[in-house]
Amino acid sequence: MRLTTLLDTLNDSGSGPWPTSRPTTTTAPSEAETFDQLVATLIPCREYDSELWFAESTADVERAKALCHQCPLREGCLQGAVARQEPWGVWGGEVFIGGVVVPRKRGRGRPRKDETSAA
Repeated sequence: MRLTTLLDTLNDSGSGPWPTSRPTTTTAPSEAETFDQLVATLIPCREYDSELWFAESTADVERAKALCHQCPLREGCLQGAVARQEPWGVWGGEVFIGGVVVPRKRGRGRPRKDETSAA
């Protein structure tokens, strides 16, 4: 998958599963395959465990956000997630809950930040 194709699919419905290995053949990898493997090492969500971007713990979510800030596709990823109203997870360095970007994920069972808004 070429970088431009990847950017286009991020805005549509995601890039789908990233090939972890190419089929075993005796021929050398093509230029496109070499490029794709290089891009895969530059995109944190393809290099690290994908569960990190959908973690429950605040520490893991913050780690995923930090990794996203290094990604060259961050802006396109965020725009695509906003357009798709992603239900949850870290997309483009931002946390989505219920299709909306939230500033910070709060742990389960934690009281509201502003108690007056609960009343």
